[in-house]
Amino acid sequence: MSKTIDLELTRAEVEVLELEARLRVVPMNDTQLSDALKTALAAKKERLAKLRTLHATAGRGKTPGKDGDGDEVNPLHAGRRPPLKRTVPQRPQAKNSK
Repeated sequence: MSKTIDLELTRAEVEVLELEARLRVVPMNDTQLSDALKTALAAKKERLAKLRTLHATAGRGKTPGKDGDGDEVNPLHAGRRPPLKRTVPQRPQAKNSK
C-alpha cells in the first residue's frame, strides 16, 4: 500500500505544479479561466495536504505519543526530515616512532 501512496502523492504534487504554471500564463481578460484554475488549484492543494499526512502516517509503526496512545502526527512536519548533521572528517593519527 505504501508504494501506491507514494505514486499518488507524486502525481498530486505534479498536478499542483502544472496548475500553478498554467495559472501564471492565463490571459489577463480571461477571468472565467482564471477563477476555474484557482478553484481547481485550491482543491488539489487540499488533496495534496491530506495525501502528505496519510503518507507520513503510513510508514510509521505505533509509537506512543505524549499521552501514550500512539497515532500522533503533526501535519506541519509530516513531509519533512530532520536536517543532516555535518561532521568534519578527521585525519588518522600519525604514529610516533620514538
